[in-house]
Amino acid sequence: MITIQNAENALKTVYLGTMTELLNTKVNPLLAKIEQTSSDVWGKEIRTAAKFGINGGIGAGDEAGELPAAHGNNYLQFVTSLKNLYGQIEISDKAIRASADGRGAFTDLLNAELEGLLNASKFNLGRMLYGDGSGLLATFSTDAKNAVVCDNTRNLIEGLVVDVYSGDTKKGTARITYVDRANKKVTVDGAVSIASGDTIYVQGSKDKEITGIGALFNGDSIYGVQKSAHPFLKPYTKAVNGELDEIVLQETIDALENDAGSTVDFIACSQDAKYSFINYMSTFKRNIDFTELDGGFKTISYNGLPLVYDRFVPDGSMYLLNTKAFKLHQLCDWRFLETENGKILRQTQGKPTYTATLVKYCDLICQKPNGQAMLTGITR
Repeated sequence: MITIQNAENALKTVYLGTMTELLNTKVNPLLAKIEQTSSDVWGKEIRTAAKFGINGGIGAGDEAGELPAAHGNNYLQFVTSLKNLYGQIEISDKAIRASADGRGAFTDLLNAELEGLLNASKFNLGRMLYGDGSGLLATFSTDAKNAVVCDNTRNLIEGLVVDVYSGDTKKGTARITYVDRANKKVTVDGAVSIASGDTIYVQGSKDKEITGIGALFNGDSIYGVQKSAHPFLKPYTKAVNGELDEIVLQETIDALENDAGSTVDFIACSQDAKYSFINYMSTFKRNIDFTELDGGFKTISYNGLPLVYDRFVPDGSMYLLNTKAFKLHQLCDWRFLETENGKILRQTQGKPTYTATLVKYCDLICQKPNGQAMLTGITR
């Protein structure tokens, strides 16, 4: 007979390992390439030393002259706080009792809930990877017809629960019911209305998300260090302002290798940038190669480098990355929140439902920000 205790045992011993593997390797091809480690975690912070430049203890001299003075490596200390990532599943008491006499029915119930959590995590983790940590989803303005529209819809999807802000003031929380992607209009439920100048964030997430790729290219501060005080931290950027071609790609790859000693092993692009690349290859009758990445992802490639379309890359943009410079520092891998008695299924107050919460405390750090590149203004 299926009971709450049976359900907890199944979640702990059977489903947790599978979910952890899927969340770490199957939700996003970029995440699958990034090393995950518990090193450099100190309390609630991550503190890591990032090396830049080369060792200074080299030189030439006379046969009997003085040896070069010793000058060690140069380091900067990167500091960031651990971010709290959560995912919840909910099972009703009625559903548990209805499947009490059928192990297969109960398994289907758990599979459905966990599949829903995986799909939601796929969207949210992918979005955060390319974000800047602020959690900003979209900014609203009025169009020529005085309708309220958003600047982009790539971060929006039906069902997402968002906080609506006017400036720094939270107006309320609502759930997205429809995204008109062609006209960049968003419909939400509830009493909150979205006006021109408003911004939206995932519920409770404003300025609390992991430090994604966007943070390398936005703002003057990264990991507690000012880019203006250390210009070598600034990544490579180039405005293409036109169609993509091999010369631009190779120039960028060579610049990273020559100037930063960084080897590109992953290219992420927006949909229009992907089409621009395909159009260039077809125009010159070039074959488009394909490759398979860890995690089972299949994608096109450029000179052996995976070129991956990701909906969360800004329009007309392409990132050329050295993924070996990134690490996801974590206090622990995905775990279920437990009560003092070790329970992971908790009854929702005032409701006949039980919830279980997955949690991970982590943040993403790039040891070599200047070894990454972004191309913008790419058109078809």
